[in-house]
Amino acid sequence: MLTYSFAEKGPDSLYEYLYKCMRRDILEGKLRPGEKLPSKRGFAKNLGISTLTVENAYAQLLAEGYIYSLPKKGYYVQDIPQAKAAGPSAQEARGEEEEPEKTKLLADFASSETRPENFPFATWARLMRRQLTDHQDELLSNVPCLGARELREAIAQHLREFHGIQASASQVVVGAGTEYLYGLLVQLLGLKKCYGVENPGYQKIASVYRSHGVRCVPISMDVAGVLPEEMCKKKIDVMHLSPSHHFPTGIVMPVSRRYELLGWAAEKEGRYIIEDDYDSELRLAGCPVPSLQSMDVQGKVIYMNTFTKSLASTIRISYMVLPRQLARDYQQQLHFYSCPVSNFEQYTLAAFIREGYYEKHINRMRGYYRAKQARILKMIRKSPLAGKISVSGEDAGLHFLMKVDTPLSDEEFCQKAQERGVRLSPLRTCFAQGSTLPESVEHTFVINYSSVEEEAMEKAFHILEEIVGGRDFLKML
Repeated sequence: MLTYSFAEKGPDSLYEYLYKCMRRDILEGKLRPGEKLPSKRGFAKNLGISTLTVENAYAQLLAEGYIYSLPKKGYYVQDIPQAKAAGPSAQEARGEEEEPEKTKLLADFASSETRPENFPFATWARLMRRQLTDHQDELLSNVPCLGARELREAIAQHLREFHGIQASASQVVVGAGTEYLYGLLVQLLGLKKCYGVENPGYQKIASVYRSHGVRCVPISMDVAGVLPEEMCKKKIDVMHLSPSHHFPTGIVMPVSRRYELLGWAAEKEGRYIIEDDYDSELRLAGCPVPSLQSMDVQGKVIYMNTFTKSLASTIRISYMVLPRQLARDYQQQLHFYSCPVSNFEQYTLAAFIREGYYEKHINRMRGYYRAKQARILKMIRKSPLAGKISVSGEDAGLHFLMKVDTPLSDEEFCQKAQERGVRLSPLRTCFAQGSTLPESVEHTFVINYSSVEEEAMEKAFHILEEIVGGRDFLKML
């Protein structure tokens, strides 16, 4: 039977390495056109890996056209012209340079990318093939400016069942990432509005608003979230916040502050709250937190969410739910915009949600990340770092704060870690320029753990032990 060694797989996941080995053998002719591939179960048993790993590798090869399947018969090697396959790339043929390869790191704690083995490739590929067969007319027809109705209805149903948000499909706007939607909101609400953003917070949000020519100011926070009195003092018209899981502190806004903010919005015509619910599906502890939008009776909350956290960072599909009046204004004022998301992706995602795969995926990922986080925290508690590291904000999502007892500056600590292949993000970078930083910010780092392999995690913490302990670096890798 066909076999491969995984001894030299390097940083690739098992399925990626298997996929690359099989693709190479197909291109080199070692696997001949029409040759039948082993069954997934038998292949997995022979290689000593899981059936899911083989299934994901086959799904990737199938999606890229290297193999094909016959119902109830199995998988076969596709006939690929070898001269074409082995020829130069378009860039090489034209003398153009490839983009520089992304620097490989042992552990990137600043990245929120999804591990490839966690994406449901097989299900996604099957649903996409079905759309290509069953919805050819719809796939090549222009969808409304709001997005494909099938997807908007699926999103509205999901919001009703899991977030308590009562919204119709006509209130949902689909976009290619939240940054694109921010730009639409600026046009809808007007350039004269003053936008408030959380401080500390995700600084890219302020950059996007300012790039559209509107005034954007940072609003300080306490342990309950943004301060309403400062919003009034700075004459904020639109407040952008993440009440269910603040980035980076992990604060979950209490109901009393939520009602304060809703009261602030209702006091004056033209005031709105943008609720950025970027990772609420992956809350790891306790019950789901009711959205601010579900508490809004005045039509003052614009709800935003994305599939980049729950599915993959490269799936640039986000959406917003507009209050009814703003939804009507949107269709009157911005109807000339085309939805920037491909029909192929919209119809596939609609089926993924509607048929229950999204719910199953979320439940599986919650369990996966909950277990992964528990192992990371246990690793910290049992390591020599235990007395010199404290962790906070770990209950709400896929990152936490790690404070380190070290005489090194944040810049020095990050540089020493980067030299050994460990990338860290200091908490201080989440504050607006010119802010007075609390003492607690010093030596505190935002740890995103979603993309880091556990084996690499252990090596990374050994490296941090060396840096904190001041010992000379050892060759560990």
